[in-house]
Amino acid sequence: MAQGSVQKLARLNANTRHKAMVLAIASGKGGVGKTNITANLAICFAAAGKKVAVLDADFGLANLDIIFGINSKYNLAHFIKGVKSLDEIAHTACEGVDIFCGLAGFEQLAQKTDFARERIVASMDKLAENYDIVLIDTAAGISKAVMAFCLACDHTILVGTPDPAAITDVYMLMKAMNIHKYKGRMSLLVNMAQNDTQGKKVYKQIAYAAAQFLDIRLNMAGIVPRDANVISSVQKREPFVLACPKTAAAKSLMSIAAKISRVPMASGEYGFFRKVVNWFF
Repeated sequence: MAQGSVQKLARLNANTRHKAMVLAIASGKGGVGKTNITANLAICFAAAGKKVAVLDADFGLANLDIIFGINSKYNLAHFIKGVKSLDEIAHTACEGVDIFCGLAGFEQLAQKTDFARERIVASMDKLAENYDIVLIDTAAGISKAVMAFCLACDHTILVGTPDPAAITDVYMLMKAMNIHKYKGRMSLLVNMAQNDTQGKKVYKQIAYAAAQFLDIRLNMAGIVPRDANVISSVQKREPFVLACPKTAAAKSLMSIAAKISRVPMASGEYGFFRKVVNWFF
């Protein structure tokens, strides 16, 4: 290749913004294994060669560090207060996965000046440039903060279980997102299913209601079966895809990760965190 062509290619690469796939992992209610799915999904992506960032956006009950079995000295509170940079609060959970631990009290961000919020958003949006995949572990429910993160994503993974209350709450979360005119892709991950038949039944039930009453096409992310090894891994603070990679639950999640990573994402007009703050405030 000619020298001029090499220089031209170098300039092109330097000017090309790397854009990550940004996924919100959400649930209508607590106790469905959303954070556990997020953590293990991140490891599956990393195993496929992706550089992954995981943001704990549950500002009330942040516990992503517990799932990974780490003790992070710094979290988003230190970043928001200006004590630490974003890079300084990143904690490497395992090879290919960096986590940004959460904080309680989203009002800390709301009380910042417009200038400070602009600096925060500009810094945090670098996540979408420095990683291949960014996973946002939202809080359970339909709070304004949850809506902000989901609406800023091109793809939201809804985690539900066969429990009737969980099924209803997934539908209510979809309804809330629909009211706010969410235009992205929605996919259902059925966790803790007794078998594939039960998981497919849950999906069909929710998908039918979404299509009939909300005019929403719900995609099927996959089914993760109930597995005693998963419960044991959580108690030991070990990601189950590492502790017991040959189990059906681990294999299912690996398959789901492979499926999701091949889905093309739309490029938004604004950065991800800018869209979050613009909506939230």
